Amino acid sequence: MAIEYLKRGKSDADRAEDDAKTRAVVEATLKDIETRGDAAVRELSEKFDNYSPASFRLSQQEIDALIAQLSDRELADIKFAQAQVMNFARAQRASMTDIEVETLPGVILGHKNIPVQSVGCYVPGGKFPMVASAHMSVATASVAGVPRIIACTPPFQGKPNPAVIAAMHLGGAHEIYVMGGIQAIGAMALGTETIDPVHMLVGPGNAFVAEAKRQLFGRVGIDLFAGPTETMVIADETVDAEICATDLLGQAEHGYNSPAVLVTNSRKLAEETLSEIDRLLGILPTADTARVSWEDYGEVILCDSYDEMLQVADEIASEHVQVMTDRDDWFLENMTCYGALFLGPRTNVSNGDKVIGTNHTLPTKKAGRYTGGLWVGKFLKTHSYQKILTDEAATLIGEYGSRLCLLEGFVGHAEQCNVRVRRYGGINVPYGAPAPYRDAAE
Repeated sequence: MAIEYLKRGKSDADRAEDDAKTRAVVEATLKDIETRGDAAVRELSEKFDNYSPASFRLSQQEIDALIAQLSDRELADIKFAQAQVMNFARAQRASMTDIEVETLPGVILGHKNIPVQSVGCYVPGGKFPMVASAHMSVATASVAGVPRIIACTPPFQGKPNPAVIAAMHLGGAHEIYVMGGIQAIGAMALGTETIDPVHMLVGPGNAFVAEAKRQLFGRVGIDLFAGPTETMVIADETVDAEICATDLLGQAEHGYNSPAVLVTNSRKLAEETLSEIDRLLGILPTADTARVSWEDYGEVILCDSYDEMLQVADEIASEHVQVMTDRDDWFLENMTCYGALFLGPRTNVSNGDKVIGTNHTLPTKKAGRYTGGLWVGKFLKTHSYQKILTDEAATLIGEYGSRLCLLEGFVGHAEQCNVRVRRYGGINVPYGAPAPYRDAAE
């Protein structure tokens, strides 16, 4: 194998140093929010967003006024995108069924899928108003049946963004707050004098938002580590440099630390893509952001074979993976670590980000090795239950349970089983002794 980097991004050591700085800032900020509540949240909002309203929570009157600022076309587009997301979420929800089975005569086991009871949805919006993120979190939670959905988004250019607020409201948010960053995540998870804490946090965000979710995990549930955005293009000579460069920079414009990686087995495509990126950065309106991401986090990796491309892709486990080759379905069949796949040149990551219906809140920082993205199932908890209907079943299971508990040295556990054997089987088992052996077939 001969994997060659035609361009590298920041070293792992430099990235780790950046992460350490972020961790320290987030830890101190969350501690301040937990200690001082609303006062800390207001100070942070004033400092970072220059925003200090009478109430961070929008009233219904304020929501209606914001939605009224949108044109009919804008509102129709939001509703169309939201319908695609909700339709797919409903299909996913229908695939998750409650079950109840009789595993032995008189032994009933089952599980129920129960919605998380309160969710805080973070919708980024300080740099770009992320309208689509409201569909992905709020609307999907609504399909799951979450009874309390609160949503937070930062002010955009000093005030609430009408399109984001419309998407939150139409998606089913019960409470809408205009606040961003660590203060929003901390307020939703920890609670303040005016905000009741939630059971779970979801939604993408910048490095500080992602780290806040990481630090709060355990006190609340989280969907996954989502942010900053990452993209990978896997391509061969069936496509050209323009489409590869466009797909890489289309995600690099998210922020200053958004990795964008080209994996290819074509030196010609690799070199032409590097040149095309330079050309596009000269005309892209968001080049000031995209250029920094590309310079610091962009990579071009040249491989000898498709197997090698697959190996590299699975090792990187990128959030978005755009596959444009002569064997796209082969990658679908064989890739194991990624956020979401975008197969063929006709589709692209922006489809998934905005409108096609799959969820755009996806695992970053190699989390695709152990989790998929946000979906309706993330808002559901699968809880098991059991019941025994007959004396014979209680006796049989009790006998096995008694002996297996004593095998581990748990006398109290064994006695839970023994008391059932005595009561329902009429078998006298001395305290702390193993139940007699009878074959299940008897």
